[in-house]
Amino acid sequence: MEIRNSTVLVTGAGRGLGAAYVELALSRGAKKVYAGARTPKATGQASVVPIKLDVGSAEDIASAAALARDVDIVINNAGIALPAGVATPEGEDALRRQLETNVFGVLRVSQAFAPILARNGGGALVNMLSALSWINAPALSGYSASKAAAWGITNALRNELRGQGTLVVGVHAGFIDTDMAKGFPGPKSSPADVARQVFDAIEAGQEEVLADEVSRRLKAGLSAGAYLQPVGGASS
Repeated sequence: MEIRNSTVLVTGAGRGLGAAYVELALSRGAKKVYAGARTPKATGQASVVPIKLDVGSAEDIASAAALARDVDIVINNAGIALPAGVATPEGEDALRRQLETNVFGVLRVSQAFAPILARNGGGALVNMLSALSWINAPALSGYSASKAAAWGITNALRNELRGQGTLVVGVHAGFIDTDMAKGFPGPKSSPADVARQVFDAIEAGQEEVLADEVSRRLKAGLSAGAYLQPVGGASS
């Protein structure tokens, strides 16, 4: 499908990768972008509609779906990463918080907007995953587990929504140069480059984006049945 003249919803749009999605959608010719955030801010751009959207709030999601009934593309970008291992005393609480946002937040937004996408011709649903969907890093083991679950949910949504013509895109990346990853060393992809690859995939009808060398290498190792050693990496 074309980005031009489409209507796009982005969660976690206040900064980082979410802000890059908003700006690139506009530069690609989207006629409207709903910028969802816990604390939405006016942008001064007529084509950008700020909406209050905490993906952990069923009320926010329902309100967003009632407002944004013209959406063609939904980008589940909102996510959190907490530096806690699952075996630590604080591990269970951290894991629950990450599952609530990274898995159930994605699922609830997808459930709310799937009927809207169907009515509007199918459209596209994009889920931001991670290279850590496939491996586990000790410092971020709860985050890794949540992204692995989000990958499974993405595959389930793809199978279930294919019949209504909705393209479901899973996006895997290592470090992205945003506030979430600024405390981690190593090379980082630019948010604009990741967003570009995602919009290219939507227009090409591709179901998966491997946004950097880390994700491409890990996917190749997974496909080959190789044991994947833990490495650092976090998306968005």
